[in-house]
Amino acid sequence: MTSTPRLFSGMQPSADSLHLGNYIGALVQWKDLQISHDAYFCIVDLHAITVPQSPAHLRENTRRTAAQYIAAGIDPSRSTLFVQSHVAAHSQLAWLLNTLTGFGEASRMTQFKDKAHRAGTDAASLGLFAYPTLMAADILLYQSMIVPVGEDQRQHIELTRDLAARFNSRFGDTFTIPEPMILKDTAKIYDLQNPTAKMSKTAESSAGVLWLLDDPAETKKKIMRAVTDTDGAIVFDPENKPGVSNLLTIHAVLSGQSVASLEAEFARHGYGDLKKALAEIVVDTFAPIRARTLELLNDPGELDRVLAGNAARASHTAESTLAAAYDRMGFLRRG
Repeated sequence: MTSTPRLFSGMQPSADSLHLGNYIGALVQWKDLQISHDAYFCIVDLHAITVPQSPAHLRENTRRTAAQYIAAGIDPSRSTLFVQSHVAAHSQLAWLLNTLTGFGEASRMTQFKDKAHRAGTDAASLGLFAYPTLMAADILLYQSMIVPVGEDQRQHIELTRDLAARFNSRFGDTFTIPEPMILKDTAKIYDLQNPTAKMSKTAESSAGVLWLLDDPAETKKKIMRAVTDTDGAIVFDPENKPGVSNLLTIHAVLSGQSVASLEAEFARHGYGDLKKALAEIVVDTFAPIRARTLELLNDPGELDRVLAGNAARASHTAESTLAAAYDRMGFLRRG
């Protein structure tokens, strides 16, 4: 175990670009956390296949997601940045944890219920049902002390903690019981066209999603077309003015100004002025990330080399944990 606290977190490669919500809600905070923690950041491609995927798109999106992690400031020489499927221990430990997880326990996971309800239970895969035990394996393999997640993942972390404690109680101390680090939701980013819904990779339309890899002209166009209201007042009021409040939040996070100072700055201006100012800030923020991402993608061999080296580091830790779990559960050691 390292002297600095270890953390694990990851995102699915489920789109060819990450969006502003991913950047603010995860990557900005990960960049800071890697300085003070022994950080493991994962592209969770095994989780992605719990819903149908095009093989070509999955492969491409995995590289693109990794490139955007690096371009946004995740340093693969400081953090362990790797692809989940490159470390076989993830699926191996997940099977062990499946055998310790009750059917009713798994059935109570709200994310499965929500997704199964939308797609129809008969269409939901066993993989989607077992998603939380794979997530538990991801975390426990690295003896993670801290798990930075959004509020919507809190229930999965509680299951992870329960499974770790259950294993330890039955078979002896094996896993560190992790603590959730609920990422700050004060900067929750909403869809520009539907400002009561979170900005999401799975949005019905991309018109309200600010993708990191969008062309700058497209980014500006989306911001200028963002839904507001008709009263013209630039004030922060999420309940009555969700569109304007969302624009102010994005500006505040990216510019470092307070919402109150922005309200004062734009008090005598119209929505168009706020949108123009915001568009400049977003484009300026995205530009170096987009450029660096495209540079990395132009040399996929080098990117793959970096990911392979990091996967080797991850495997060293993961296989040690898995071996201990196998031994304590009573599996015969290979001679």
